Amino acid sequence: QDGLRQCLAEFKQELAWVERLDVTLGQVVDPVSGSASTKDAVDPENDFQREMSFYRQAQAAVLEALPRLQKLQVPTRRPDDYFAEMAKSDQQMQKIRQKLKTKQEAMERSEKAKQLRAMRKYGKKVQTEILQRRQKEKKNMLNAVKKYQKGLSDKLDFLDEEQTSSQGNRKGSASQQIKKGPNAKRRYKNQKFGFGGKKKGSKWNTKESFNDVSSFRSKVAHNKGPGKAGKGGKKALNKRPGKRARQKMKSRAR
Repeated sequence: QDGLRQCLAEFKQELAWVERLDVTLGQVVDPVSGSASTKDAVDPENDFQREMSFYRQAQAAVLEALPRLQKLQVPTRRPDDYFAEMAKSDQQMQKIRQKLKTKQEAMERSEKAKQLRAMRKYGKKVQTEILQRRQKEKKNMLNAVKKYQKGLSDKLDFLDEEQTSSQGNRKGSASQQIKKGPNAKRRYKNQKFGFGGKKKGSKWNTKESFNDVSSFRSKVAHNKGPGKAGKGGKKALNKRPGKRARQKMKSRAR
């Protein structure tokens, strides 16, 4: 004890209370029970009682110190326009913000990659199931064909199933062919110049045209008309001489 008192006397400074701000209290009254909390009343092993005794001690010290500070005209509330410099610089805070942003982007990329892997795994599983089902159907159909060829079965149900599946596969392509039609350029030209009409099969005979012989002329058909000569039906009088005959006629005229 003598050594402790000697050390206390060495570093103790006789300063005003406003410079020290120390508050010493005795026993604090419990607001619930109304009795002062003694050393034996608080169980040190009970965390709740121990922390509550600390809280009541600190609260009582504050309630005693506030009137003394107000009496000495020392402000105890922070003004609205109070400016306090942060412990960390703006440059360091920017680094922290950038690091947090990078970490968040990495987590998002990892989550997206995880989702893509799950989707690929699910797509591969579906594809495998489809291939297995097709192989099973093909195997069943081949077995049915073999049984029919050997005379073990007289049913042709597998042909109906095959036609049904082929019709289902061609349904989409047929609808696309129906919806396809002419392109925009062809439709514009049809609208501008009109549709030329049917081309293919336009010269085919019908029953009425075959029986109609009103326009038949025997002389024209057998090349017996006036002024006809040869198979081509050209007029003999107006036939132009050849090139060499014309050259001979010119040489004679000279």
